[in-house]
Amino acid sequence: MKFSKCARIAILSVGILFACGRAWPADATPRASGGDVVTLNFVNADIEGVVKAVGEITGKNFLLDPRVKGTVNIISAKPISRSLVYDVFLSALRLQGFAVVESRGILKIVPESDAKLNPSPTYGPDEKVRGTGDQIRTQVFTLKYESAVQIVPILRPLITPNNTITAYANNNTLVVTDYASNLQRIEKIIDSIDQPSSSDGIVIPLKYASALDIAQTVSRLFAEQSQVQASPGATDAMQKIVIVADTRSNSLLARSDNPSRLAKLRSLVSLLDTPTSAAGNMHVVFLKNAEAVKIAETLRAIYQTGGASALQRPATPPITALGASLATPTGTSTQPGVPGVSPTTTQMSTPLSFSGQPQTAATAPGIIQADAATNSIIITAPDPIYNDLRAVIEKLDSRRAQVYIEALIVEVNASKAAEFGVQWQDLSGVNSNNGQAFGGTNFGGPGQNIFGIAQNPASSGQGLSVGVIKGVVTIPGIGQILNMGLLVRALQQDTSANILSTPTLLTTDNEEARIVVGQNLPFITGQYALSGAATTPTPFQTIQRQDVGVQLRIKPQISAGGTVRLQIYQEVSSVDPASANNSAGPTTNKRSVESLVLVDDGQIAVIGGLIQDNVSDTVSKVPVLGDLPLLGGLFQYKTRARTKSNLLVFLRPTVLRDGKQVNSVATERYDYIRGEQEKSRALGAGSHVLPDVGSPLLPPLPPLPPIPPAVEAAPTAVK
Repeated sequence: MKFSKCARIAILSVGILFACGRAWPADATPRASGGDVVTLNFVNADIEGVVKAVGEITGKNFLLDPRVKGTVNIISAKPISRSLVYDVFLSALRLQGFAVVESRGILKIVPESDAKLNPSPTYGPDEKVRGTGDQIRTQVFTLKYESAVQIVPILRPLITPNNTITAYANNNTLVVTDYASNLQRIEKIIDSIDQPSSSDGIVIPLKYASALDIAQTVSRLFAEQSQVQASPGATDAMQKIVIVADTRSNSLLARSDNPSRLAKLRSLVSLLDTPTSAAGNMHVVFLKNAEAVKIAETLRAIYQTGGASALQRPATPPITALGASLATPTGTSTQPGVPGVSPTTTQMSTPLSFSGQPQTAATAPGIIQADAATNSIIITAPDPIYNDLRAVIEKLDSRRAQVYIEALIVEVNASKAAEFGVQWQDLSGVNSNNGQAFGGTNFGGPGQNIFGIAQNPASSGQGLSVGVIKGVVTIPGIGQILNMGLLVRALQQDTSANILSTPTLLTTDNEEARIVVGQNLPFITGQYALSGAATTPTPFQTIQRQDVGVQLRIKPQISAGGTVRLQIYQEVSSVDPASANNSAGPTTNKRSVESLVLVDDGQIAVIGGLIQDNVSDTVSKVPVLGDLPLLGGLFQYKTRARTKSNLLVFLRPTVLRDGKQVNSVATERYDYIRGEQEKSRALGAGSHVLPDVGSPLLPPLPPLPPIPPAVEAAPTAVK
């Protein structure tokens, strides 16, 4: 190492200090002030000289990077300990943008930006950083609760810009390279942040009360408090609390960012979860979806089949029997749609009886009553039994899914008919008194044969009719008719029909729905009349009405995997026009299918179809003459017809599990009908001759109100 000048050598009272470098000012000379203390005064001293002096004092070996240049200022007004000289020196280098990296006993002085690239002491998650002050170290931190990736933006501003901090998300660790003193500060910050959060949730077990009832009560209470404490139009996250009931363990699960609210919850629950003195506590449970009468029957059936011992807890006496099933008192009127239920009375049951226990306050009997008017259940039973019943009610009183069924009934009919024939006739000698021969060929019905058309030309059927007339003849008993000698008829007819019916149904899971689109026609089933008697009773007929049209009956059942099981009865019927004047009554054409199918949600299934293809070919001819080659066509009448009909029925069920999906379907159908009404109104407008009588139009659909939260919408149990 080259030096510009050798400095003086000073021998002081204790120790020898030797410095090399450029010339120091008089007050820049290190002085020994005793055996273990040193006074340092470097003013604009060259770094190389200061490194040499510090090396003599501390006994350490330094290796300077060629880029390490500059001056250092170190002033100590009082003597400092010899052991602190190295730390003071490191701080002075840090102020100049340099750092010391220790490697194999050699201290390398390099620019701070390159310090992280050199080997430095590295400590794992369970090790403490050794060394203090401005020494470069690398520390690995393993986080237990917080995310290492999310903590990096918090710690990055606290680390020297030239040093690094890196997060490894796979094992949630941080790798930080920085000065030892700053790493100790980072470690304390991480320990303070990486704490279990109260928002992770707590479990509050209950001994006596029902977790479902307590959850509804305290949820409503805390929800109202949050609305009062929060400013208008704002939501305070610290005031939010989520409470969920676990029926299996009869516990409450709570989560909140505010520990004080969790403490209040614990205190409130401990006050509510207390035993009562009487075994027959009365509880009123309001149902949200299910029918109270059916739920009450189910609860009784559980105990009637011996299920009470499985539901109750060991501390309670076993239930051996439950009273008789529901019965309506004599003389009470039943509620429409609910057989055996009085709209003003509740359904009673025999009290729950306990075996092996005297009838005391601790073992008093209980009852289960259903009030149809308020759709609620009244339960009088000990707390453990009530908690079991309450858990069953909560599972049964869930929102039932609905099924929206679209049926497509497609009927396509096509018929082709053709006829061609030649008929002859000679009536010239009908009115002659002399013997004359007459005759001819006659094929078809009144509108087709030559005699019918000669009698009434207007009765000629459809198609082409060409003939030769030889005047008029008079036939006794008939009158005058045309003397038609020749008639040629030709007809070709094509008929097609495309009928589409799209009935739709919306029904609850496992409930049958029915839709009928058609007419209710009367059919004569019997009649009574007397004639020729002196006292003839009034004649009468018995009539039975029958639905004719499109009928659809469906009972869906939704499986756990989303498959829909459909019990289907489909009928398409119509009145045959040819039987309109039948004295026995009209004839109906009927096509029906009854089936049980499985269809995935939203998929289309074909449940039945009918494809008919009928061909008829008729030839009417004169014997012998009709068989002659070529000339035989003049003595023939041919009719050919073909009828083809296709009938298919398609179904597409869609499962609607919440109110939002139901509203979406209803809105779509409502807008469709309103659009068709607007089109109809537009067709009738603009006439200058006919007055505008106006057409009905559905009002615009108002915006649907938001579905309230379950806590606010569900009535809580009253105790």
